[in-house]
Amino acid sequence: MSKTVFVDLEERSYNIMIGCDVKPGGSLAGSANIKALIISDSNVDKLYGDKCQAALAAAGIEAMRSVIPAGEESKDMKVVMRLYDDAMKAGLDRTSVIVALGGGMVGDLAGFVAATFLRGIRFIQVPTSLLAMVDSSVGGKTGINLPHGKNLVGAFYQPIEVAADLSTLKTLPEREYVSGLAEVVKYGVIWDAKLFKLVEQNVQKILQRDLDFMEGVIARCCEIKAEVVRVDEKESGVRAILNFGHTMGHALEKVCGYGRLLHGEAVAAGMAFAARVSVVSKGMPAEDCGRLISLLKALGLPAGFEVPGVKMSWGEIREAMASDKKGRSGVPRFVLAGKIGAVVFGCEIAETVLEKVFLEKS
Repeated sequence: MSKTVFVDLEERSYNIMIGCDVKPGGSLAGSANIKALIISDSNVDKLYGDKCQAALAAAGIEAMRSVIPAGEESKDMKVVMRLYDDAMKAGLDRTSVIVALGGGMVGDLAGFVAATFLRGIRFIQVPTSLLAMVDSSVGGKTGINLPHGKNLVGAFYQPIEVAADLSTLKTLPEREYVSGLAEVVKYGVIWDAKLFKLVEQNVQKILQRDLDFMEGVIARCCEIKAEVVRVDEKESGVRAILNFGHTMGHALEKVCGYGRLLHGEAVAAGMAFAARVSVVSKGMPAEDCGRLISLLKALGLPAGFEVPGVKMSWGEIREAMASDKKGRSGVPRFVLAGKIGAVVFGCEIAETVLEKVFLEKS
């Protein structure tokens, strides 16, 4: 069994293929003399590098592999420069393709390299983490980090296909898998109350990695993101709702040091914060806020700001928020919920409210 989700972006449209043993390269079938560079990290390459290279070879694509260190620290310009060198060594030209094999970090980085090498060559997303399957591999956001904040350098650049092989979830470390569930919960809050309820009612199936069940969940998340991106590809409006939990989440990642908190863990804490602010400022029912926090905890995700070995102050968090891409003149802007399944974006909230909610749960 497998599912296909179509991302409708006119000449930039592509398919997301979801299922066990899905293979990359289908969109290039019948092409001749295509060269590729597979970009992966040191963890994923050991598990799936050979398999990905063989699948591309079966599609007639000659691929070289470039392996970067695992971890968020690799989303750095020095690594980008090394990958440009590898692209030259692989003989890539404007008919070639870059293949992102890995989680969100690899996808962001490889996509940025593809968007900028030779002013843009094709690329394929092969997500191997849950977070990448439901979120970062879809929609064309690419980027790298600066010391000032996350993803401050990047481009909107769509892949030509996404090939999500669910069997890779079997080897995903528990913490990484659970981290990805934060983005699944997010889609329920921002768009689909039925999806939220489905997750609530099937926590054990989800934690046990029931791939038949997860195929439908992942496909639904991709459908939601595809619809949002279709309407607003470059985040000039409604696409901003995908940032629910991310304003605080990115600040937490920066203050804690990139890599200490996984992205989904930071987003989970950010969603709990945004929900508590929503109760105060947007009339979100306290019951809905409680459901979100309970679900995060049931899935093993954080709903507060307790990070082992890290002490953080509101001043540090607020300073980190000042560099967030979604803010204006240093004033952070939030996505907030009126209820589960409905949110508003671009919300500027009084400093006193933000600090009070943070201190209550820090």
